[in-house]
Amino acid sequence: MSTVVIDVGALSADDVVAVARHGAPVELSLAAREEVTRSRKVIESLADDVTPHYGVSTGFGALATRHIPTELRAQLQRSLVRSHAAGSGPEVEREVIRALMLLRLSTLATGRTGVRLETAEAYAALLNAGITPVVREYGSLGCSGDLAPLAHCALAVMGEGEVRDADGELRPAAEALAAAGIAPVTLHEKEGLALINGTDGMLGTLVLAAHDLRRLLATADISAAMSVEGQLGTDAVFAADLQALRPHPGQADSAANLRAVLAGSAIVASHRGPECTRVQDAYSLRCSPQVHGTARDTLGHAELVASRELAAAVDNPVVTLDGRVESNGNFHGAPVAAVLDFLAISVADVASIAERRTDRFLDVARNHGLNAFLADDPGVDSGHMIAQYTQAAIVSELKRLAAPASVDSIPSSAMQEDHVSMGWAAARKLRKAVDGLTRVLAIELLTAARALDLRAPLTPAPASAAVVAELRTEVPGPGTDRYLAPEIEAAVQYVASGRALGAAESVTGPLR
Repeated sequence: MSTVVIDVGALSADDVVAVARHGAPVELSLAAREEVTRSRKVIESLADDVTPHYGVSTGFGALATRHIPTELRAQLQRSLVRSHAAGSGPEVEREVIRALMLLRLSTLATGRTGVRLETAEAYAALLNAGITPVVREYGSLGCSGDLAPLAHCALAVMGEGEVRDADGELRPAAEALAAAGIAPVTLHEKEGLALINGTDGMLGTLVLAAHDLRRLLATADISAAMSVEGQLGTDAVFAADLQALRPHPGQADSAANLRAVLAGSAIVASHRGPECTRVQDAYSLRCSPQVHGTARDTLGHAELVASRELAAAVDNPVVTLDGRVESNGNFHGAPVAAVLDFLAISVADVASIAERRTDRFLDVARNHGLNAFLADDPGVDSGHMIAQYTQAAIVSELKRLAAPASVDSIPSSAMQEDHVSMGWAAARKLRKAVDGLTRVLAIELLTAARALDLRAPLTPAPASAAVVAELRTEVPGPGTDRYLAPEIEAAVQYVASGRALGAAESVTGPLR
């Protein structure tokens, strides 16, 4: 895998995914090394100044009024990291922690934080060795950034706390660093603050979620098209000129995907003539582009915010380009928190309409000639009855997860930090929501595939047929009731891996 070069400028979202999820190695550019070294000289010039400088020769937060003598400053940095590494709860996922560390390293590389080069290099070394600090679920209020999660990472760089090595084994940090030939870092003036004042945890989660949602929203169009087809719906409402009457770009893209997947469907063609008495389809079928498109446009806005944040240098204080050391409020997570919440709302809406499409397959009053619950022998067999229950339970959970975290705030640090973003909480619930949407779409796809098989001898669209055929390599077609949970899980992996999207695109070409 290609090395991701960390320069003084912004990382791309693809860079974050490559390092966090796929283990791509990292390397500091020459320009980044030079800028880190240059700005460190600014910090060192202030170390002996009789005038107190926040983060260099003072305490932190509500304790910023105390001037710290030179002989206590190394202890000050250690104490800051140790005390802030106060997370609790389950371990955070490896890819989120790697994204967090990469993004902190990217900020260090800008030269705006004033750390020493060896400290930045230590972060690169941990990433390249596959050493992942143990970070706990709770501890960040999203302001001053993700303090506790970042502090757990800084603690590991110091050779303290717990980590997981490249094999996933839980080990003391000192032991894992020694095995990898990495020397623990003794933090100097300002460095403790520079390692923990950032929005990196919430931003890393946003980037990973956005990457997954791009694939899931295209997959939602595929499963929706298969539902329209399997329920003898019409593709006429997805016509480009009708969609253009309401010119939202996401809606246009979604409708284009639906048209592409439904192209050439003998099932749709079978009821297109004047003998068809249906005036119009239910909203869950007819309005799929409007709902999916809204989510697409929301995602586009979230990606714009993420791109701006990827170009940011978040720390407090910062070393300015002209050599000043200034306090600021850029660590506040509000911009990221808001779009994390916004995405959770759209995720819940896309899942909700998918569940409604699925439910229509199971009801003989609405499924246009299919067996009740798509069962082989209704009454003896239950078919997909309870698969829809599972889907409904997830959708209900997603509605709860859609309640925004960013409207909450709770004061901390003796009222010095009296308004916080709760962006980390928004990130954690979005991550769970993305998983839930994956499962909801998988159940819709599984159910729609069964219905399309039951429409034989009518044949589905070539793209739908390709999706069903690939699914059938792991999940059998219609028949008597079977142990359903493994089939659902196989469908979940089919969607999550991108194989369902790939199967459709093997016929349609790239979907939008």
